[in-house]
Amino acid sequence: MSLKALTPHRMAEGPHPNSTFPRPTFFILTGIPGLGGAQAWLTLVFGPMYLLALLGNGTLLALVQIDSTLQQPMFLLLATLAATDLGLATSIAPGLLAVLWLGPQPVPYAACLAQMFFVHALTAVESGALLAMACDRAVAVGRPLHYPLLVTKARVGYAALALALKAVAIVMPFPLLVVRFEHFQAKTIDHAYCAHMAVVELVVGTTRANNLYGLALSLAVSGIDLLGITASYGLIAHAVLRLPTREARAKAFGTCSSHICVILAFYVPGLFSYLTHRFGRHTVPKPVHILLSNIYLLLPPALNPLIYGVRTKQIRDRLLETFTVRKSQF
Repeated sequence: MSLKALTPHRMAEGPHPNSTFPRPTFFILTGIPGLGGAQAWLTLVFGPMYLLALLGNGTLLALVQIDSTLQQPMFLLLATLAATDLGLATSIAPGLLAVLWLGPQPVPYAACLAQMFFVHALTAVESGALLAMACDRAVAVGRPLHYPLLVTKARVGYAALALALKAVAIVMPFPLLVVRFEHFQAKTIDHAYCAHMAVVELVVGTTRANNLYGLALSLAVSGIDLLGITASYGLIAHAVLRLPTREARAKAFGTCSSHICVILAFYVPGLFSYLTHRFGRHTVPKPVHILLSNIYLLLPPALNPLIYGVRTKQIRDRLLETFTVRKSQF
């Protein structure tokens, strides 16, 4: 989960620092301030990213659904990741594209809180899914003979349910902590979606509870998941190095290569976005912060299906078979 998105910093008070307004019925999203009409050109970047996310993840889900050979724990975890990516991209992309193309857009107060919840909850689910996939690979490489007994479809289902319940439980306080505020400095949000940070910057009153909970949650979720992933790959490395031949080691490591690429696609943009926001607030323009936060949320859903489609033989073969059959029909 992005630290930047969860830990708000009180910035400028806005054009009317001494004015307060009752809770608005709607907010106005401005997109990426400072770019003006140039925002419309960004639809050429985010539009294809969203289209890739829809087509790629939708295709993966369809393949797992129709092909019984792909209904195995590893691919069911991949389907969980794909479903999460679809939800995450859809939670922000339509509104983002509307703001970029049409200019500032109103969003009802309740819809803003709902978007805040889904963005952060789905980010938490994605981080947890990556941890579950790392544990799956650790068992597959470290204890291959026991893998069918230890990792079953039922346990994957329980894991996916647990991830969803955990995300709801830990993210629900965000909108609840915001809804307690009765007055705001303005109703214009200088952002492309209802990020927790961007909304809390507008409230009148102490936001210490929001700040502390956001920091604690981001450290707990992202920190624990990253530690778990690191530990899993430590076990994988230990098991791979014990294999007798170079070919065996290369094959074992190859089963993890797609997952490593997906981890990098998720955590590297998030870490870069956080570091830029945390340590470059006074040197890096605010439009850059907002642009990075949107890339962080849309890039992994667009890249993940491409990574697995290219690097996973079973998925690649099934796609080629599907297109070959359809081509022969015409």
